[in-house]
Amino acid sequence: MDRTLAAFLDEIWRSGEEHDARETERPKRMLNITPDTGRLLWILIHATRATRILEVGTSNAYSTIWLADAARATGGRVITLERSPEKVKLARENLTRAGLADRVEIREGNAAETLAALGGPFHFVFLDADRANYSTYLDLTLPKLVPGGLLVADNVTSHAQELADYLTRVKSNPALLSVTVPIGKGEEVSLKLR
Repeated sequence: MDRTLAAFLDEIWRSGEEHDARETERPKRMLNITPDTGRLLWILIHATRATRILEVGTSNAYSTIWLADAARATGGRVITLERSPEKVKLARENLTRAGLADRVEIREGNAAETLAALGGPFHFVFLDADRANYSTYLDLTLPKLVPGGLLVADNVTSHAQELADYLTRVKSNPALLSVTVPIGKGEEVSLKLR
């Protein structure tokens, strides 16, 4: 990652934090991942050489930029899903400023409906959307994840009770090997074995 892009990511993250400190309505908040989580995602994509990347929950594209920069290095692309038209507009602007718009396809609409119609396969899936639907997203993405592919879910320690069902399901699924990584708000990293 070059210094200019790293500086832009810092700017987006700070702006998102300041915005969220003022905004009381949850749907209007940016709810960005932490910078350490971004680094983890970037490293995982590089290490696995993932080229087909799916993100559920775009927001202002902070996490998308981390994914897309890693995808640029692997020759890959990112499909990201977002239901808010305002956030889609902001995400497009940020991706253009980052020089990564050509690496990302944003699909606007309800994530579950979009996922049901979305083809695969994917090498890497990142969940960072409405936590109440993580189990639904698991059901819809797991068949599209290649063996050896990674599924990463955000907020698993910060919202452990809310994600208890999801965590139980990924940790007990014989097709997955999962571990909770205590970075940021907690990342559940699941490797698809078969």
